[in-house]
Amino acid sequence: MVHVIARCVIKEGSLEKFLQILNDNIPNVLAEDGCIRYEACVDAGVGVGTPAEPNAVTILETWKSPEHLKAHLAAPHMAAYREAVTPLRESSVVTVVKPA
Repeated sequence: MVHVIARCVIKEGSLEKFLQILNDNIPNVLAEDGCIRYEACVDAGVGVGTPAEPNAVTILETWKSPEHLKAHLAAPHMAAYREAVTPLRESSVVTVVKPA
């Protein structure tokens, strides 16, 4: 099993459009073989640790195996998703972890 934490900072004024594209793609991802979890989150703003980033979106993913994750990244709907959201993102950081 692998977990993915993908944090994106969205350009000012583009958050709503980014979330619409992301949420429209979630059913495609959840239908993929090996997908256990794929959830879009926004900062809660509760003041724990670092200050909330109002233009940040974090995608939490869990995959049965690294091979399932690789297949997900190669899926046609993910290529279309990346093309649609790239102009809306200011930056992104992806971290992949596995249970210890």
